[in-house]
Amino acid sequence: MLLLVQYTLIFASVLLLVALGGCYSEHSGVINLGLEGIMVIGALGGALMMRYLPGSMPGFFMVLLTLLGAILFGVAYSALLAVACINFKADQTIVGTALNILGTALATVLVKAMNMSVSQDDVSSTIQYVEQKKNFIMYFGSFEFNWFMVITVIVLIIAYVVLYKTKFGLRMMACGEHPQAAASVGINVYKMRWAGVLISGVFGALGGISYILAGVSEWKFENGVAGFGFLALAVMIFGQWKPLRIALAALLFGLFRALSNVYIGIDFLAALNIPSTVYNMMPYIISLLVLAFTSRTSKAPKAEGIPYDPGQR
Repeated sequence: MLLLVQYTLIFASVLLLVALGGCYSEHSGVINLGLEGIMVIGALGGALMMRYLPGSMPGFFMVLLTLLGAILFGVAYSALLAVACINFKADQTIVGTALNILGTALATVLVKAMNMSVSQDDVSSTIQYVEQKKNFIMYFGSFEFNWFMVITVIVLIIAYVVLYKTKFGLRMMACGEHPQAAASVGINVYKMRWAGVLISGVFGALGGISYILAGVSEWKFENGVAGFGFLALAVMIFGQWKPLRIALAALLFGLFRALSNVYIGIDFLAALNIPSTVYNMMPYIISLLVLAFTSRTSKAPKAEGIPYDPGQR
């Protein structure tokens, strides 16, 4: 049961980070369906940093630089969405989908190329970080404590304060509700939307690196992030674009995702003799059910997905 709690918190942390990123973007008026791709590219940036940093580096700096590498890659990748959808007014759904497809493919090609440059026999898309991973984990008895759990709590508090207690957050949400009205009082809608998308890149990247560090000491990038970007979108919608509700939704989805990892160790679940594939499908089945029953009553920002037109009233 302790292992179930541990994995629930780990997966909930990933989902919450990415969902909060999507929350910022959509509150600004841009639908970010590219969170899956941003997660992969952010994970690539963090993994590369761990690969090339010296193993003798103090743990604090290892963690800090890894997070910085992930954030830089995630922000740079999310900027593609911002340019296409904000400046060129491209269809946000199509661009986000393209970023998801490109993210995994780009990461796979880059890692394979780097591995082949070291050894012609190594054509895998895998990056190992066995020793570096230890800096992200602490043990309290048999409980594995991941530093991303702390980061997630801090990010959640910051998100609540920024969105509801600061001028920046209120102006951003105004741009997602009625951008023309916001512009009429001097708010730069383009800048607010750029800020929302880039912040989603930061949080999406953090979610990506936390995902690949969750259980293993190496990652094969052609596997992507197993649909966690889409699960995070479901968490965001179920949480009604509100940070505290999103946190509760992330715990629920994290629990179902954790069951697929630890159900064998839970006696009453193991006794049911349910195939492992059913547990693996649970988070995605739950997301479909949640979206089916909540989509009609969801209170999304009114102007999300609509390109800003200064001449429209």
